[in-house]
Amino acid sequence: MNKALKLKALAVMLMAMFFSITTNAQDAKPVASPRDSVSGKAGKAQISINYGSPSVKDRKIWGSLVPYGQVWRAGANEATVFTTDKAIKVEGKSLPAGTYSFFTIPAEGEWTVVFNKVAKQWGAYKYEQAQDALRVTVKPTKAAAKSERLVYAVNPKGFTLSWDELTVPVSVK
Repeated sequence: MNKALKLKALAVMLMAMFFSITTNAQDAKPVASPRDSVSGKAGKAQISINYGSPSVKDRKIWGSLVPYGQVWRAGANEATVFTTDKAIKVEGKSLPAGTYSFFTIPAEGEWTVVFNKVAKQWGAYKYEQAQDALRVTVKPTKAAAKSERLVYAVNPKGFTLSWDELTVPVSVK
């Protein structure tokens, strides 16, 4: 094979690779439940929450997609991760500084919120109640506005989980 033919073959191969790569990049679909995070001060503690943020997508969320009475990862995919740099009081109960997985057990009236010592978990599939650092109960409220995506917010008095037509406030001191 002569040198000119080899160069032409190489050029054709490189162009094919270029078009293949750019075509694949354009076909990439957005992640259904992207990871998100929020951080801020609640009292004197710096709190951060890392979570998967699913969308409602015209589904019935509470009592259906997220069943009542069952442990829920409080987000999508990997369990939600909650970190505090100082010991805090959550709903009046002590939680040491550290990193935890955060779960809820939704119910129609009161919810149980759970801080579990095993911070890195996929969903709630291997959740063990024996590893809970703290459990407290809270009352969800009707949201001021519907939230298509699940979102957390940290404020001076604690943090909230908001999704669909509910907001779940958690007091932190």
